[in-house]
Amino acid sequence: MAREIWTLAEQHEGHVEKISFELLTRGRALADKSDALLASVLIGSNINREGIQELFERGTDKVYLVEDERLAYYLNDLYANVLTHLIKTYKPVIFLAGATTTGRTVMPYVAGRIKTGLTADCTELDIEVDTGNLLQTRPAIGGNIMATIKTPKHRPQMATVRPRSTPVAPRQEGRKGELVRVTIPEELLKGREERLDFHGMEKGEATIDDADRIVAGGRGIKKGENFNLIYDLAKWLDAAVGASREAVDRGWAEYPQQVGLSGKTVVPELYMAFGISGAIQHLAGMKTADSIVAVNSDPDAQIFQVADFGIIGDLFEVIPELIKEIERRKSEKE
Repeated sequence: MAREIWTLAEQHEGHVEKISFELLTRGRALADKSDALLASVLIGSNINREGIQELFERGTDKVYLVEDERLAYYLNDLYANVLTHLIKTYKPVIFLAGATTTGRTVMPYVAGRIKTGLTADCTELDIEVDTGNLLQTRPAIGGNIMATIKTPKHRPQMATVRPRSTPVAPRQEGRKGELVRVTIPEELLKGREERLDFHGMEKGEATIDDADRIVAGGRGIKKGENFNLIYDLAKWLDAAVGASREAVDRGWAEYPQQVGLSGKTVVPELYMAFGISGAIQHLAGMKTADSIVAVNSDPDAQIFQVADFGIIGDLFEVIPELIKEIERRKSEKE
């Protein structure tokens, strides 16, 4: 039987999520280097067939499809039961997932069950030529070093990768693959959890996850009420509001707004950083933005090393001037 590298394809209400296609970029490179098949595992109910075809067209060779109405929404016990059963049955050598709510919850649980290793939040993945081991690289010691981790004695080798840290795999129209429908034993579809309701962001509320523009504030904001300046500028730019870890720790912003290793990785067209010094943990979450604008009173701030445009100055003077200029230009257009 051919060696297989797996990716966990996620779905929401039957539609395959973007992270599924990002993982195929990583998985395809590893599969080609190790002469293995690339397979995706998709769990849910009433899965959109166009999404399955897109998995094939973006690089997977095989899709293991598990459908049951009890699996429509993520429940940790049931999903872990399914994945453990699949791994024991088909024995992949590598299993990758996104560092999403689902991936960060179910992958450690499964790794513990089958007694293998798991490396979270990897930034690089490669194959060791002589051994075939997965080289799993991630930041360590507060992001001050990059550690490469191996799982030489246990299989599968498991890792999670941050969403938006990898481009979506290119699409090859009409590419085909093998669809394997898997029936799960009835006793594995019984769990201790029940989905009662879902509470998320209010409809229409801007989030940093997929925002084209983000205005972020850090310690230089000085106090919570000053964060209103960030919101004011974001409103004029039709942008989402982000924050450094320190701003969140001080209670000036909410955790879903946190950018960095302990928050979210973002890839907007425009990222504006005000009063953010640029600790390596923060830079790891935003340095791949298309354009970065930084405003800081410290000329030696790390943020200027990744900024496309930098202003050494007082953000409390710069932001009002920016708003005035934006307002003036919008008035001229009208």
